[in-house]
Amino acid sequence: MSAYASRLIRYADLRPCRNAFIDTRSPGSEQKENFTLVGPGVSENPDQHVHIPEPHGFNIGGARQPGKCLNSQHSHETAEVFIVHSGKWRFTLGPNADEGYVDIGKGDVIDLPIHMFRGFENLGSRSSADFLFAVLGGDDPGKVTWSPKVFEMAKHYGLVLLEGGKLVDTVKGEAIPAGAVKQKPPTAAQIRKLASPTAEQMAQCVHRLRDLKGNPNSPLAAPGVEECPIIVPKATRDGFAPGPISGWWPHGFNLRALKLQSGAAVPAHVRHEEEVLMVHAGMIEVTLPKGSVMLGAGDTFTTPKGLARAFRATSSDGSIVHVVRGGEDIAAPEFVRAGKRKAD
Repeated sequence: MSAYASRLIRYADLRPCRNAFIDTRSPGSEQKENFTLVGPGVSENPDQHVHIPEPHGFNIGGARQPGKCLNSQHSHETAEVFIVHSGKWRFTLGPNADEGYVDIGKGDVIDLPIHMFRGFENLGSRSSADFLFAVLGGDDPGKVTWSPKVFEMAKHYGLVLLEGGKLVDTVKGEAIPAGAVKQKPPTAAQIRKLASPTAEQMAQCVHRLRDLKGNPNSPLAAPGVEECPIIVPKATRDGFAPGPISGWWPHGFNLRALKLQSGAAVPAHVRHEEEVLMVHAGMIEVTLPKGSVMLGAGDTFTTPKGLARAFRATSSDGSIVHVVRGGEDIAAPEFVRAGKRKAD
């Protein structure tokens, strides 16, 4: 077994929760699966499996849904980013899902602003399920604010949400604890504070796979290697300007994509930010001081902070890897030369 097995999540080994939120039994939502990969996430069910609980300053989660399956309208207190691993998805805006929508496909990214209602639906076939990665800001991303209609549906199907975010399933015989207070739906005044952005603003929150463009100033740039910005909130010490998504709300992380041609490699280097790799396509080898880890499409790996790591694309058609790094001002990596570190 690899010395880094505890930092690796194989796509095939993902453990879902099918009763993570108050909308679990609402018609159209009953088949969704939620995943917490890194950090505690925002699940309302204490039985949600957490693959890697180690704090990173951000959370990585996921959702798997068959076609026509819905995730109900809700709002978040911290940044919420979705990376489409497979399928085509529609993100609907407003408390009643009637204030516009954005469609995105495989490899695309949507960065949803805080304090607005959003939901999403898999537009594919009912006979197969597709997957989204999710990145949430902060070690504690807070609790979800659901639209009033979600509370109405949940009550009908025996689910009660308590203040503090705990879900009680009365169908399973769970009782509301003595002294517990039920979470109330948001008021009209609260809903007005969660207004949807304009269509022009939302257009600034989407990045398409086809628009990935390498930054020639990246310290990782080399023949066959491109580091492409996706979410860069502000100028960084490793040579990235803000954008193409920067947002008008805090993130606490950067999102980049590494594109490697077959056989191309990034030499050994050290970072002092948390770094999580999510393989979109192809395969890569991650080499660390105590061995190597092979990653395939859908796999997730959190590289140990402060340790040297090197990457190499091993698939014949190259690799694309989404990379989340903690913080908004990313430092330049320190490359390892003849057993020593050297800042690039």
